[in-house]
Amino acid sequence: MNIVILAAGMGRRMRSSLPKVLHPIAGRPMLTHVIESARRVSTAARIIVVYGHGGENVPQTIGDDTLIWALQAPQLGTGHAVMQAVASLDESQATMVLYGDVPLTRPETLARLVSAATEGPVPGLALLTVELEDPTGYGRIVRGADGRIERIVEHRDADDNTRAIREVNTGILVAPTASLKRWLAGLDNRNAQGEYYLTDIVALAVAEACPVSHAQPDDVWETLGVNSRAQLAELERIHQAEIARQLMDAGVSLADPARIDVRGPLMCAQDVSIDVNCVFEGEVELGQGVSIGPNCVIRNAQIAAGAQVLAFTHIDGARLGEGARVGPYARLRPGTVLGADTHVGNFVEMKNTRMDVGSKANHLAYVGDAQVGARVNIGAGTITCNYDGVNKHQTVIEDDAFIGSDTQLVAPVRVGRGATLGAGTTLTRDAPADQLTVSRARQMTVAGWSRPQRKKS
Repeated sequence: MNIVILAAGMGRRMRSSLPKVLHPIAGRPMLTHVIESARRVSTAARIIVVYGHGGENVPQTIGDDTLIWALQAPQLGTGHAVMQAVASLDESQATMVLYGDVPLTRPETLARLVSAATEGPVPGLALLTVELEDPTGYGRIVRGADGRIERIVEHRDADDNTRAIREVNTGILVAPTASLKRWLAGLDNRNAQGEYYLTDIVALAVAEACPVSHAQPDDVWETLGVNSRAQLAELERIHQAEIARQLMDAGVSLADPARIDVRGPLMCAQDVSIDVNCVFEGEVELGQGVSIGPNCVIRNAQIAAGAQVLAFTHIDGARLGEGARVGPYARLRPGTVLGADTHVGNFVEMKNTRMDVGSKANHLAYVGDAQVGARVNIGAGTITCNYDGVNKHQTVIEDDAFIGSDTQLVAPVRVGRGATLGAGTTLTRDAPADQLTVSRARQMTVAGWSRPQRKKS
C-alpha cells in the first residue's frame, strides 16, 4: 500500500516556530504517531510524507530513512499536497491519505477503511467520515436520494442547507492509485480559498461511476486534528485517558486515571499500583506487584516484582531488583542497578552505581561511579568524590562494609569486605577488610574562648 501523510501545514494558531506536526502528544511528535499507525496497517507500506513549513527540520527531527519525503512549496491546498507525492506512488497498490496533525486514529479504524475500499467487485474510493454535533468548519458529506455519497462541500462554500448536514469528511481516504492520479490532474482552484481541494476528487469519482464508500471510527476523537495549543492539550488528555483505560484493563490499579502521563511504552505486569501525578517516559517496565507512589518521574527503567518507589522519586535509566525500595525524594540516574531488597532512601542520589542484595543508603547521600557489594550500610551525609575536575573515578565498597555518616570516599578507592569507616572519615587510601578506619581531626576544647561581641555604636 501507498500511504501519503500530509505534514506541510504552518499551524498559524499554534503561534510557534516549531512546525505543527512536531508538537508532541505523549512526549513524541504528532507525526510520529501517524507514522506508527500507518505501519501497523501495512508493515510493507510505502510511506510518503509531504512536508513544507519548517523545511528540513521535519525530516531531520523524525530521522527515519525508510520514509520518502516530498516537499510542498508553495502550499496550495490538500489536493496540491498529494500531487507532490504522485511520482512516488506505486500504481499496483491502493493509496491511503493521512494527516500529520491527526495523531490518534486507531490502526483498526484505518484497516476498516481499507476494507471498505477493496471489498467490492471493483476497487473504489473510501472516505472516513464522522457525525459531529457541531460540524462547523468541516466539509459536509452530500448524499443523493439513494443514500450514496455524491460530493463533499467545504464549509466556506456551503449554503445553509448543506451546513445543516452533520456527517463530515475527516480527509482520510483510500483510493485506487491510477484513478487518484487522474483525479488529481483534474482538480482546479476555483473556490473561496483559491486552493486545490483533495475533497473534489469525490465528485470526479462519482462522474466516472467509481464506487464511493465510507467507514466510521469507533470514537469521534480518532479524527480530531490539532490547530491550536488548546486542541493539542485536549488530545493529550484524550490519549492519556485511553492509555489509562488500557492499563486498568490489563490489571493495573490507578489511584486516579485522570492524573497519569505516559510518554512511551509502559509495560506492566498484574497488580501494579500507580498513585497520582506520575510521569513515565521512554521505555518503562514494571514487574508484578510494583508500587509507584505519587509524583514520581520514571524514564527508561526496569523495576522488578515487589519493588516500591515512594513519593517524589526520579528514576532515569536505572534497574531495580525484586523487593527494592526507593524514596521518597530519591534520584537514580543512568547506569544505576539496584539488587534485590536494597533500600535507597530520601534525598539519596545515585549515578552509574551497582548496589548488591540487601545494601542500603537510607538518607542524604551521593553515590556515583561505584560498585557496592551486598549488605552494605551507607550512612547519612556520605558522598563518593568521583570527579577530579577532568575524569571520573570508581569507588568499590565490598560486601558487609559499614560506612559511617558524613564520610567522603575520594575515588579511586576501595573499602574492603567487612570494613567499618568511622563517621566523618575522609578516605583517600584503601580501607582494609574487617578493620575500623577513621580519619578525622582530634577533638579539642579551647578554654576561656568567647564569641566575638557586636561593637556598640
